[in-house]
Amino acid sequence: MSPSPRVLTVAGSDSGGGAGIQADLKTMLALGVHGMSVVTAVTAQNSLGVQGAWELPVEAVRAQYRSVVDDIGVQAVKTGMLASAELVEAVAELIAGTDAPAVVDPVGVSKHGDPLLAASALESVRERLLPAATVATPNLDEVAQLTGVRVESEGQLKEAAAAVLSYGPRWVLVKGGHLPGDAVDLLTDGTEEHWLRAPRHDNRHTHGTGCTLASAIASQLAKGRTVPEAVAAAKEYVTGAVAAGFALGGGIGPVDHAWALRTGTPSA
Repeated sequence: MSPSPRVLTVAGSDSGGGAGIQADLKTMLALGVHGMSVVTAVTAQNSLGVQGAWELPVEAVRAQYRSVVDDIGVQAVKTGMLASAELVEAVAELIAGTDAPAVVDPVGVSKHGDPLLAASALESVRERLLPAATVATPNLDEVAQLTGVRVESEGQLKEAAAAVLSYGPRWVLVKGGHLPGDAVDLLTDGTEEHWLRAPRHDNRHTHGTGCTLASAIASQLAKGRTVPEAVAAAKEYVTGAVAAGFALGGGIGPVDHAWALRTGTPSA
């Protein structure tokens, strides 16, 4: 029996289990790949917000990465919360030296508005991390933070994508979920354009959406899918997870990573 494709997440831990490493590993399991992790930071986090965050030393992050990649190997890597310029630069160097596609989720703030990336790290994300990305997956707040482009309508998504592509990722998926109307995203490499639309679900429990989407894309890339195929399949999975999101604690609950397992829907 051949082993499952292996996917490595390099991200922060969410003690509430809705985002970060925990969401990544749940997504990978749901999509039939073997998930592995490099913890970059530990957060005290629940449905109400982030009460504290502590980044790990660069040497601890590098040791975790090398331990996994040098022995087990990977078919895709996903990055999330990297916290500091030092961690961004170390992780960028690691993924650039790994022969596997990399999905970069340039996490800047949490769902609740809590900062998860030091302002001093933005230049490192632009100059070091984005050029190493096969796919970058910024939301509109992260596009504004990284490029200064503020998107207020669907027609501005092309401008936003071009601004992110100027930093060197092969593809960018600009997530337009914060716009009114349907949830529309734009995937482009500067030549091809793929517009992905899904109905907007009236459900406030969307914690972990970005982590889940990036991990789903990495999982599909690990299975050998092209970037457009991987993103389309990931969007379908996340749309179902958002629709099935559930209340947890007193604030914003998580998406349901196991929705397809509960409904008997085969993982794509």
